[in-house]
Amino acid sequence: MSKVVERAAASQLNAYLSANSLLPRHQSAYRQKHSTETAMLRVWSDILTSADEREVTLLGLLDLSAVFDCVDHGILLQRLEVVFGLAGTVLGWICSFLTDRTQQVSHRGCLSSTQYVLFGVPQGSVLGPLQYVLYTAELEQIVARHDQRLHMYADDCQVYLSTSVDDVSLTVSKFAACIADINAWLSACRLRPNAAKTQLLWLDYCNSLLYGVSDGLLQRLQSVQNAAARLVTGARRSNHITPVLRQLHWLPVRQRVAFKIAGLVHQSRSLVLLPRISLITVIFCLTLVVVC
Repeated sequence: MSKVVERAAASQLNAYLSANSLLPRHQSAYRQKHSTETAMLRVWSDILTSADEREVTLLGLLDLSAVFDCVDHGILLQRLEVVFGLAGTVLGWICSFLTDRTQQVSHRGCLSSTQYVLFGVPQGSVLGPLQYVLYTAELEQIVARHDQRLHMYADDCQVYLSTSVDDVSLTVSKFAACIADINAWLSACRLRPNAAKTQLLWLDYCNSLLYGVSDGLLQRLQSVQNAAARLVTGARRSNHITPVLRQLHWLPVRQRVAFKIAGLVHQSRSLVLLPRISLITVIFCLTLVVVC
């Protein structure tokens, strides 16, 4: 019966949030017509749009530790009332849903003493994930204040911004300031980022223009990529680089060039759907493939 009641409550709550445009715009989890696919498409579309404008993108993949277990009930109830306008019987019902829960640990047939659950949203419940989404909705505003972009799927956060190559140093500083504010907000909300699993990536553009570059220059680029891969993974210089690149899902430089050309040629078959690719670019790419 608890699941039936939760589904009814979640349906009404979602309808209210949608009708009043209160759901976080860039959170794709636990809502209709949003999925991991649409989340990745949004981020990928933004990155490609920036590449069309000859910009590179700095992408931060933030990982949070056990966030569903760390939600502060008092902070959550306050936000539901102040930010989302839930009050009276509705807020009282949600309060009763969260509080007076207990837990025990079973080990080798023995039970621990009963303890009250003071933090976290009930895992495995219908309402718990939605409550977490509302708890972290303010992250959008923090990232927006730094003129950067955010997309989330549950507790996975992707923060990114694009820039010209000449402004890379300034971009890194701006990105670091944004991450510092995010960390401060998470700490105030009793949430903790997992630095060990957080990743930063530079997405470069114009790989196809490297076709025909001498082996010596490509090898220098490959050395840079190898060094970056070892830095990210902690691999030693004595370790063979191929397994390291495979672990990161990074193509070697030469293969990246071939992949980009193949992708452009494939896209050129649908010029009506891709008006930004000029005819000169298509002819150039086709010529390169013929030469190959």
